[in-house]
Amino acid sequence: MRNLLKTGLVACVLLVFAGPVHAETNLFDAESFTLENGMEVVVIPDHRAPIVTHMVWYRVGSADEEPGRSGIAHFLEHLMFKGTEAYPDGQFSYIVARNGGAENAFTSYDYTGYFQNVARDRLELMMELEADRMTGLVIADEDVETERQVVLEERRMRTDNDPGAILSEQVRAAQYFIHPYGWPVIGWQHEIEALNREAVMEFYARHYAPNNAILIVAGDVTTEELRPLAERIYGSIPAIDLPERIRPQEPPQLASRRVVYEDPRATHASLQLLYLAPTYASGPQEEAYGLEVLAEVLSGSPTSRLYRRLVVEQQVAVSAGAWYSGDGKDPSRFGFWIVPAIGVSIEDAENALRAQIADLLENGITEDELARVKTRMEADMIFARDNVASIARWYGSWLAVGLTTEEIEAWPQRIAEVTVDQVNATARAVIVPQTEVAGILLPEETDDAL
Repeated sequence: MRNLLKTGLVACVLLVFAGPVHAETNLFDAESFTLENGMEVVVIPDHRAPIVTHMVWYRVGSADEEPGRSGIAHFLEHLMFKGTEAYPDGQFSYIVARNGGAENAFTSYDYTGYFQNVARDRLELMMELEADRMTGLVIADEDVETERQVVLEERRMRTDNDPGAILSEQVRAAQYFIHPYGWPVIGWQHEIEALNREAVMEFYARHYAPNNAILIVAGDVTTEELRPLAERIYGSIPAIDLPERIRPQEPPQLASRRVVYEDPRATHASLQLLYLAPTYASGPQEEAYGLEVLAEVLSGSPTSRLYRRLVVEQQVAVSAGAWYSGDGKDPSRFGFWIVPAIGVSIEDAENALRAQIADLLENGITEDELARVKTRMEADMIFARDNVASIARWYGSWLAVGLTTEEIEAWPQRIAEVTVDQVNATARAVIVPQTEVAGILLPEETDDAL
């Protein structure tokens, strides 16, 4: 279990758009408070069913690892299920299952999260279990060796056996010169093989503490009910001196790069074009809002610009689109992709995609496109309210990178205020050749794109 998840605003923020709203509107009736030890607490009530999602987020991820120790954040996530003195030998998962719950965890570049979905009368028990392993983790050398094989097999399954994943990993490494966003969350194989118990426990002791954590409870609960539980269970854990969260920042990038990967296991060719882009946390936020809307205009539905023009009208592709990852603490990426249609070379597909990008930069998006996107995003709001777990993830991914609850609440209004000029200016600022990395996947040796 303990699967590696890539949670981000690109996936969940589209689920939570509301049209024009007043700034003071509380979208999900969320309330927050902070314990004396520094732990942030968010309550998102939903009383339609007697269930809750209990989540603890730590403001630490793979981008906070030391060079040469890639994968340690994800490795620790796995080992957190081994046990404590109070609940040894995997009893954590056994107790959750015995009480009818479901649980898992995830690691990203900027945060690590643990969650349980349970009946509301089991919430206190989940809090006690999670608080216990915040400081009480006990692991043996044999646990490290056993879980190392699990992680290596996960890497083989998710990356090494997938040509597209291999290319994406290589492209990411080429995208960042020095920033740790350039290495994989799961880690490089040779560095995973070198991790030991001492390194893992040192990482755990340095980062796992209440003043580096966010508690989010969504579902059939109120703040009045949760506050005394949080104060008693989590509030008794002492805060620690946290390391300053400093990461190497990218130097100016002055030249485009091209990564070509050939693999006979690939069933089709593909191309991706990626550019460094600001996030909501790394600012300016106006650009992040513009990029969110731009990605939706280009790729948000079968009627979006790239699919309509490249797949339906020109018939040069079976798939084409764009995406934006805006949930990072540091600058992330805006990307395009295309999969050529049968009989279309990767070179011709690339030329067609680049022609659309050139048209975008020259002529921009239209008022009609912007209006349709906002209407579609507004409609998605209905579905967001039906999944409190997704809402909890949304809050957590924002808060873990340094945004505030006020900024979360303001997001729909800020999106509603995005203008055509804002989107077009942002596109021209971000989609530049200096930061471009082209990634080409070829199923067999060919002269295309070389």
